[in-house]
Amino acid sequence: QVQLVESGGGLVQAGGSLRLSCAASGSIRSINAMGWYRQTPGKQRDLVASIASGGTTNYADSVKGRFTISRDNAKNMVYLQMNSLKPEDTAVYYCNLRYRNYDYMSPEVWGQGTLVTVSS
Repeated sequence: QVQLVESGGGLVQAGGSLRLSCAASGSIRSINAMGWYRQTPGKQRDLVASIASGGTTNYADSVKGRFTISRDNAKNMVYLQMNSLKPEDTAVYYCNLRYRNYDYMSPEVWGQGTLVTVSS
């Protein structure tokens, strides 16, 4: 079973920083893309940042210049460095994986989520 485990969430004051980590494990032939999404109660889950296998990154406009996504291909890990945090960044952050398995399928997997709370 392919699984994702997120860590690094917590409580931080506005202007502070956090680093989120996501580790993928299981039967993965190759990774197509990994990303971070966030969701608040009553809202849909929206993309924060993603990074494709070739290194192309994509960011939500609201986090450009403040957040940086990076990866460690050897360890199947992805990170989200969050600087200059704002109260509106408060959400549950979810790691997302799109990969190729050995049955030649391309499944999608979600982590359990990690809560980030930014106080004013």
